[in-house]
This record gives sequence, C-alpha cells and structure tokens, in this order.
Amino acid sequence: MNAARKSWFRTIHGVIAPGNSMSITYGKYLKVTELLGLQAPLSEPEEHDELLFITVHQTYELWFKQLLHELDKVCQDFSENRLFAAIATFKRLRIMMKVLVAQLDILETMTPMSFTSFRDRLETSSGFQSWQFREFEFLLGYKRPEVLKYVDPEEGDFETLRSRLSHPSLIDHFYKFLDLNGITIPAEIKNKDVEQSTVANVEIQNGIFSLYRNDPRMEILFESMADFDEGLQEWRYRHVKVVERTIGAKHGTGGSLGVEFLKKSLFQPIFPDLWAVRHRF
Repeated sequence: MNAARKSWFRTIHGVIAPGNSMSITYGKYLKVTELLGLQAPLSEPEEHDELLFITVHQTYELWFKQLLHELDKVCQDFSENRLFAAIATFKRLRIMMKVLVAQLDILETMTPMSFTSFRDRLETSSGFQSWQFREFEFLLGYKRPEVLKYVDPEEGDFETLRSRLSHPSLIDHFYKFLDLNGITIPAEIKNKDVEQSTVANVEIQNGIFSLYRNDPRMEILFESMADFDEGLQEWRYRHVKVVERTIGAKHGTGGSLGVEFLKKSLFQPIFPDLWAVRHRF
C-alpha cells in the first residue's frame, strides 16, 4: 500500500495518531454516546420490557429514514431510465423489509401483561403519529390526507410530510419510466391528482404485460418490485397480529381504532398493476 493510500485509509477508518485533534473514532463517527442516551423509560420503578419497546420503535424510525432514502433514489432511477440501478435498490429494499419483520419477532416476546405495566406512560403517544411512516406511505402512492390528523404539526418535519402528499409518488415516476420504454400512459393517469392514491389501470397492465413478455430485463425489475411489495404486505400483516396479540380490541393510545384501523391497509398492494397481470401468463 503506497503512502497516499495509507493516509487515505487511516483517515477514513479513524486510525489517526493519538492526540491528533482530527481523530475520528468509531464512537464519534456514529455518535454512540448520544445514541445510547436516547432510550429513556418513563415507568418508575422501570418496567423491564419498556426498554425493549423503546429500542424497537426507535430502530424502526431509523429504518424508515433509510427506506425513504432508498425510495428517493429509485424515483430518480425511474425518471432517468436507470433500469439496473432500480433493480439493485429494490433487491436491497426487499431485504430491509425482512429485517423489519424480524424485529416484530422480538417485539412479540413481550406479553400483554408486560405491555400493560407501562402502557399508561405512553399517554396520547402512538405509532400512528410516526410522520416518517406516513411519509413512506405517501411516497409509495398510498395517499390518505386524513391520516395527517394523527401527526402533530409542531413535531417532526411536518412540512416535508405535507410536501410528500402534494408531490409525485414512486408510482408516478414508474409511469414515466414506462413511458420512456415505449408504453403509452393513459391521459387519466397522466392528469390524475397527485394527492390521490394509486388506482389500477388496464392500459398500464397491458403495457407491463408486453414488457414482461418481450424484455427479460423488465421481468427482473417487475419481479423485484413485486418482492418488495409482498414484503411490505407481510410486514403490515405481522404488525396487525402483534398489536392484536398485545392489546386485543382496545383502541390505540393515540386515539385511533387500534387493530381495526390497521386492518384497513392489509393486502393493499403498492403496485396493483403488477399483481393484476399475473393471471395472464
């Protein structure tokens, strides 16, 4: 390894001589001290499972941030007709959904009695108030303006959430990608209100089916998209069952209908046209 590369390697990995004010350590780079100070159970004396509850949900928020980051990239990939870049990212997204499901396995070790022991400390807080998850849904084209009432406009990046609602979704960028690949996009799709949720369209399905049959590269992309979509539906189902197992038919802490509210989004695909063409093969 030459001198220049050694210097670069040592700088990137924080392997700087002791006493150097520019030293970057693992803890400093990842802000570990600050991170570990963010888990603050409110029960007194502390209930054992409250730390688990906080840790899992904080981790989810980090994954939501990463999911948004990856999906923004796919939007750009679609708009710039970068087929293989989109395929690679959808494969990553599918694996990320598997990780989210696995976290529910951990949360499910918490019994209803354990959760009840600290649930009152949550007061009016609820997962329904996660602005990042609503942003995630809006970006995917599942747009429901009414869910904004569950998000405190004084908390988090509410303006970014509002912007997600009023800007093109991943599906809109996907339509542009189809157009760049010779598929005619119907006028009602081109002119639809961006604040409306995605609706299946037969003409879009015809175009997808044509690409499926005639371009093996597109088959890989569409199957990668379906993998991610299936992973999200799996997570929604598992999430509902964990909530049902923990609180039963009780209302959510944030004033929502709890399990009944969650069930409304079950088995609603992000890419309905990809699923609608399956019977044609």
